[in-house]
Amino acid sequence: MSPSEKRLAFPDRFLTLWIFLAMFTGVFAGYLFPSIVGFWNKFQVGTTNIPIAIGLILMMYPPLAKVRYEELGDVFRNVKFLSVSLIQNWIIGPVFMFLLAVIFLRGYPEYMAGLILIGLARCIAMVIVWNDLARGDREYCAGLVAFNSIFQVLFFSLYAYLFLTVVPSWLGLKTFTVDITIGQIAKSVFIYLGIPFIAGIITRFSLIRIKNKDWYERKFIPKISPVTLIALLFTIIVMFSLKGEYIIKIPLDVVRIAIPLVIYFVVMFIVSFFIGKRVGAGYAKTATLSFTAASNNFELAIAVAVAVFGISSGVAFAAVIGPLVEVPVLISLVNLSFWFKKKYFSIETIN
Repeated sequence: MSPSEKRLAFPDRFLTLWIFLAMFTGVFAGYLFPSIVGFWNKFQVGTTNIPIAIGLILMMYPPLAKVRYEELGDVFRNVKFLSVSLIQNWIIGPVFMFLLAVIFLRGYPEYMAGLILIGLARCIAMVIVWNDLARGDREYCAGLVAFNSIFQVLFFSLYAYLFLTVVPSWLGLKTFTVDITIGQIAKSVFIYLGIPFIAGIITRFSLIRIKNKDWYERKFIPKISPVTLIALLFTIIVMFSLKGEYIIKIPLDVVRIAIPLVIYFVVMFIVSFFIGKRVGAGYAKTATLSFTAASNNFELAIAVAVAVFGISSGVAFAAVIGPLVEVPVLISLVNLSFWFKKKYFSIETIN
């Protein structure tokens, strides 16, 4: 076990507790002090909430600073692994979420649209944290996230038109028109992924050159690692406080939206895990494949929902419920990932 793992052992051991405490703090802060929503909204620029953006960037910076960027070429040479990830993220994931939205929310068309948007926005942010907590392969995670980012910029608008306008009309369901440009999507990708990615690359190569690799791995990384947990808890508190009042006032609607989301996260994770194992990946790469397939880019889904349908719409409400469900479910899947590691992977195949 490396020095950084030893130092993180204590907070990791109680991570689930810290996250649930942050969730409850956010919910009750939003319910008891409704004015807190107005306070956070003072820092809203367009569809970007600055406190959440800062929290997410700081949260992703330490894991991205740990990535061995000089080894990323190996990621893109593994065509089989990239193909599996591509199919999981851009065919199975969107279609599966669409089906769940139709099955569970066809009587609530705006909630259904919000859920579909979540399914179309493949994860490029918090997956980096979940993967790091589960001891997944950092280089593969960075590579797959970059891969998803490119596809997101190129195809999100087309997917939104297909799954919200065309396919619902075939099924006799209410259709929605989503007018979102490639430029707007690229802006979201740059804010939530580009900034911490660039910071991680600059930090790694500059500090290794100034000092050395051993100092970087043994001294610098352990110093910045706790930033991830602090920023994660801050982001959770802000997100949950923004909708705390609604979560308590209309809990049945929250549950109604949460049920298909829980099914989605769990099924996508487990199926992807066994696909990874089947194609011969070790534990670290299998965990990475599973978390990238099960996670979603809620920042983009919320931004699109707010920009197109309005902050008070049912579409935006459903999009916001996405991360509120994803956070506790994905932290549970981190624990499940470790259980799978013990059960299915020998010491020789862990990496």
